[in-house]
Amino acid sequence: MPDTHTSDLPVTLDDIKAAAEVLDGQIVHTPMNKSRTLSSITGAEVWVKFENQQFTAAFKERGALNRLSKLTDDQKKRGVIAASAGNHSQGVAYHARRLGIPATIVMAKTTPFSKVEHTRSHGARVLLEGLIFDEAKSYAMEVCERDNLTFLHPFDDPDIIAGQGTIALEMLEANPELDTLVVPIGGGGLISGIAIAAKTLKPEIKIIGVEAAMYPCMHAALRGETPKTGGATIAEGIAVKEAGELTRQICAELVDDIVLVEEEHLERAITLYAEVEKTIAEGAGAAGLAALLAHPSRFQGRNVGLVLCGGNIDTRLLSSVLTRALVRENRLTSIRIIGDDRPGLLALVSKIIGDQGANIMEVAHNRIALDVPAKGAEFDILIETRDAQHTQEVIDALAQAGYPPRSL
Repeated sequence: MPDTHTSDLPVTLDDIKAAAEVLDGQIVHTPMNKSRTLSSITGAEVWVKFENQQFTAAFKERGALNRLSKLTDDQKKRGVIAASAGNHSQGVAYHARRLGIPATIVMAKTTPFSKVEHTRSHGARVLLEGLIFDEAKSYAMEVCERDNLTFLHPFDDPDIIAGQGTIALEMLEANPELDTLVVPIGGGGLISGIAIAAKTLKPEIKIIGVEAAMYPCMHAALRGETPKTGGATIAEGIAVKEAGELTRQICAELVDDIVLVEEEHLERAITLYAEVEKTIAEGAGAAGLAALLAHPSRFQGRNVGLVLCGGNIDTRLLSSVLTRALVRENRLTSIRIIGDDRPGLLALVSKIIGDQGANIMEVAHNRIALDVPAKGAEFDILIETRDAQHTQEVIDALAQAGYPPRSL
């Protein structure tokens, strides 16, 4: 059980309230709505804070603007630099331009194209360096010293943490009955700010962090372990190799637990947000919902607030996730049929599939496979159906007609 005495921490509730005054009217006061469908699916009372509705589609604007507001006139003139997986960079770039402050952003080469272009569109100088955040950060520090800029850390900074904590103020104002907040963790700035605000206002509230299983940095840090990190997670926004020093201290005192989620649950959460809430979530933004899907017994019957912290997902990746969901649910299925190589066979098979109400998406016709008779032909057919039961009905109909398919 964490210690809920927040007076010794580097950020206080007063700091967060002061940040809220700075942000008032300068960012979107995003909605928080109850999701009846997600509540039914997960067994919890689910409330979603839609931070993907910020102008830059992520919560990072809050901390960025609060930090920029604290710069001296000389620092504003010389300019700022930041390293980010994408959302912090957009928040810094957008509000720096609004305030007339030159901004340089260093991003990893693996950052989704959409985030890079959006950052450039906000007027920042963008430098691509390294394959992960930590490499980009190291290069940013070199440029910072060389060009005499002010470095804006994405999470390990009291003003950043205070800005992110304003989310908790809004969530508890919208629904004081929340008893659990489930928050994604990368470096820990978001959950640190939220934990300080929420635990000060409501000490009994549970704060649960969520990390991608490939990057369990805070999970390991709080256990005195060296994290094993790496891999192409869909949640690149929280793919951080090392937690911050300030955020580690705050999480150790205030975060009740940290759960890890696998890629399958992240994908399913993105899909559910699109299908149920009609909204776009990036991998990191969907991590809270992924935790409820991966660990339902932990949250059943609780009044849970989720932070949908960002919606900046590459459209090709989103398309892939949604298509993979169709495959996972057997709504897209590839089947193989072997039959006589005679005119009209494909038309006959197509008619059987069509009569069952299924849709043919692709057909591959192979006559030269050595495991097919010389007078035979092999058809690989991608079909779209309503659900797994409908798919089985199509397979049964083909088998009854003498063309038993094999699922690929």
